Amino acid sequence: MAKSTAGFRCSECGWQTPKWVGRCGECQAWGTVEETAVPSRLVRAGIRAAAYGGSGVARAGRLGGGPVSTAAMPIGKVDAAQAAARPTGLDELDRVLGGGLVPGAVLLLAGEPGVGKSTLLLEAGAMVAADGPVLYITGEESAAQVRLRADRIGGVSENLYLAAETDLGAIVSHVECVQPRLLIIDSVQTIAAVDVDGVPGGVTQVREVAAALTAVAKERAMATILVGHVTKDGSVAGPRTLEHIVDVVLHFEGDRHSRLRMVRAVKNRYGPTDEVGCFDLGEYGMIGLADPSGLFLSRHHEPVPGTCVTVTLEGRRPLLAEVQALVCQSALEMPRRVTSGLDASRVGMVLAVLQRRADVKIGKQDVYAATVGGVRLTEPSVDLAVALALASSVANLSVPQGVIAVGEVGLAGEVRNVAGVPRRVAEAERMGFRRAIVPSGSDAASSGGSSGMEVVEVEDVREAMQAALRD
Repeated sequence: MAKSTAGFRCSECGWQTPKWVGRCGECQAWGTVEETAVPSRLVRAGIRAAAYGGSGVARAGRLGGGPVSTAAMPIGKVDAAQAAARPTGLDELDRVLGGGLVPGAVLLLAGEPGVGKSTLLLEAGAMVAADGPVLYITGEESAAQVRLRADRIGGVSENLYLAAETDLGAIVSHVECVQPRLLIIDSVQTIAAVDVDGVPGGVTQVREVAAALTAVAKERAMATILVGHVTKDGSVAGPRTLEHIVDVVLHFEGDRHSRLRMVRAVKNRYGPTDEVGCFDLGEYGMIGLADPSGLFLSRHHEPVPGTCVTVTLEGRRPLLAEVQALVCQSALEMPRRVTSGLDASRVGMVLAVLQRRADVKIGKQDVYAATVGGVRLTEPSVDLAVALALASSVANLSVPQGVIAVGEVGLAGEVRNVAGVPRRVAEAERMGFRRAIVPSGSDAASSGGSSGMEVVEVEDVREAMQAALRD
């Protein structure tokens, strides 16, 4: 065997280097490069590759031929029916997946603790069990605790098998015994392999467990769903290679104080990544919301100053949301700027544009801006609604009912065009709105709805304020 020497490898992406560096040259992560033993000939080849502009990863030499699993065939003769998606029974989940679960596909579902990941998968597993056996592996709860949840949401099925295991070998034995069409692992951070160093949830353990489960899923054409934890910034916990191994990465989002839950695809090899599934988390499980428009609107008998309605796009789906603003005299030396559900930096930018370009006198006043229903709006198209809500509160004039505003506000005070304006206007008309303030050149007037919708195209913020507050 070749003599081994010290080398360094990134624990996140596997990038190799002959010397230690503080930042990975591949994934740009800090503090993930660790010392490891590699054959000396690989180190020398890696140095030569780096000297000639390569990545520093060496090729171990010319490989000989080996046995093949299946013979190569023309692509036209490959049976595509084997990769056809099978519906789960949850329409909103199938919408995000692109039709359902593909046999042999590995999914990673990530979300904050308590958001409802286990409830969603238990309900989906019970529906899939109507057509074949489903194996649910729980590593965080006991089997009795999962059974209580299943009784509450109506997820008890004869073909839904439940096991509380944390050992990878035991899970493989369960798979060989049950022969499921769907395997659910809750969660991958609790599973450990005996012959792999590291603690459960560590980088090495998570990588090896995910790779082993993926190999089993591909070999048996068994759809597999892995539940993953998230970090403080909302990204998937564990090594980045985990996201590269799996076929689909789903994020399950929602505010603890709200019943609305959203599933969005970050990566999907079998379908779109711009779809969003909406659920209502109640006492008896997840209920799909096929038409969530109007959930984020407040009900006022009379128009109230400081409110404006906009239409945001969640994936391909337009959703109506209300922005509220309150501007009042401050008793502090430094006025407060408080936001909830909005990007604080964009709200601050809109405030500066209003003062400089539209002569809105805010001065040393406290500013509070929020959304209704706990929804988070980060799309630039919300800027115009925020600007009109702030101007309405300062002037103590109400934006008339039935008016929506869509557009991005620039630093010069101009209102820029955004994507999907005709679709947003059509959704607002369907919900009963009769006037839309949109950027100039958006083609919403020609391709929008019927003559019942008045589309007002504006060039800048000042013109938008005149169109919204003229009545």
